[in-house]
Amino acid sequence: MFSSIRIKLILSYLTVIILAMGLSGFLLLSFLERYFLEATEDGLLTQAQITAQALIPGAVAQSPPGDDEAQRSRLASVYNTIQQQQSRNLSLQTENVFVPELATGNMDLSYLSDASLQFSAQLETRIQILDTQGTVLVDSRQEQQGMSLQDDPLVTQALTGQYASRTDQSGENDWMYLALPTVVDNQLVGVIYVSQPLSDVTAILSDLRTRWLAATLIALVLSGLVGLLLSTAIARPLRRLTVAAAAVAQGQLDQQVPVRSRDEIGRLSRTFNEMTARLQASRQMQIDFVANVSHELRTPLTSIKGMIETLRDGAVDDLEVRDHFLGTVENETDRLTRLVNDLLILSRADSEALNLRRESCDLPQLVHACLERLTPLANTKHITLASESASAVPPAWADSDRIEQVLVNLLDNAIKFSKPGDTVTVKITAGPDQSVLVQVCDDGLGIPAEDLPRIGQRFYRVDKARTRTEGGSGLGLAIAQALVSAHGGQLWLESQDGQGTVVSFTLPAL
Repeated sequence: MFSSIRIKLILSYLTVIILAMGLSGFLLLSFLERYFLEATEDGLLTQAQITAQALIPGAVAQSPPGDDEAQRSRLASVYNTIQQQQSRNLSLQTENVFVPELATGNMDLSYLSDASLQFSAQLETRIQILDTQGTVLVDSRQEQQGMSLQDDPLVTQALTGQYASRTDQSGENDWMYLALPTVVDNQLVGVIYVSQPLSDVTAILSDLRTRWLAATLIALVLSGLVGLLLSTAIARPLRRLTVAAAAVAQGQLDQQVPVRSRDEIGRLSRTFNEMTARLQASRQMQIDFVANVSHELRTPLTSIKGMIETLRDGAVDDLEVRDHFLGTVENETDRLTRLVNDLLILSRADSEALNLRRESCDLPQLVHACLERLTPLANTKHITLASESASAVPPAWADSDRIEQVLVNLLDNAIKFSKPGDTVTVKITAGPDQSVLVQVCDDGLGIPAEDLPRIGQRFYRVDKARTRTEGGSGLGLAIAQALVSAHGGQLWLESQDGQGTVVSFTLPAL
């Protein structure tokens, strides 16, 4: 099931959505919960301060730590809304309260014990006023009057003059408690103890969680549908590539897949098409190569076999015929040896196993030696060999024996296809990018335009009607091109039919 790329893509989309929604929901709900709790605490603090100032003359409510304008402004929007609602709902009514004049001595809040406080029914806040012993003097719900709350941790802390608050979220109904010390003339006279249920905050957060879960489910459904569409669009070309690759593995190298995009899959499809085209061309070249090798080997072997049979049938007694046949057998054997050596060089070049012995190579001197070697052959056809070398030509970094083989092959071809009286010239100049340029120029038959792209292919001959003695095996230029490429150079031809040929190659300079 999970081996399908479509399933993996869909699951990845869903995983991203779940992680994104989960993280954002957790952070948002945590922030809102803290936001509402701090706003509720500010509202309770306001009510406690109002109560202290209304019932205790000269009272100064102890501010919580860090209570400044910057802290109060951080919850401006929610705080203002809640505070305005709570201030509007706060309606304090007192009965039997005689507020004494402010005295300089210790102020006693016992006068509040006979007071009756009533709050509006719209307000759920419970307000209790405690004396310095933690005894409840006034309870807005009239349930704990006269009881001691000294064991309450908040009351204990407030009796030391410190502001204290607590949120109790352990039970079914969440509550917030706040104890505010009240000071007169820098002396603690009591504690305002207020509490309020958090049912509204809990309801809001619960509603937000429900909406967040619904939004998450909707996002999962939509992302699943989008993931299905996208995974289908991605998997379809991959399935086509898989089917085509399986066909190629079975030997069907003519496979091509449509390219309908410019993304990575489109580039992969184009690369696959190029690969199959090259494989098909390589296979055809291999078939042609094997056929050509077989043909090249069969002809001299057949000739040798026929001559041997003739000699065995009695021709060996005729000395003149025997010497002629043996000379022909020797020539055919030399041809086979050259052909096998050429094939061995090409095989090593293909496998990058030529083992070049590179050193400083004086190309003008090497060209001069090659011209001297081939001068007897050129003289038989009344062809002149010449060389031109530019001044200050740098030495090449090359294997002299291999470059000599390149020059001999190119000069041999130029001599074969030149007319009597023509001149074959080798030019040596400085090439581009720190290289040496060598050109073999002739005024011979030239190469037709339709054959020029195939020059350099193994066993390819421009004129297939030529005998193998005149045209060779068709491997000379291929060997030259392979040897030059092994040196890191380039070889190319420029030719027009009937106007001669220029074969150029470059070698890295020392």
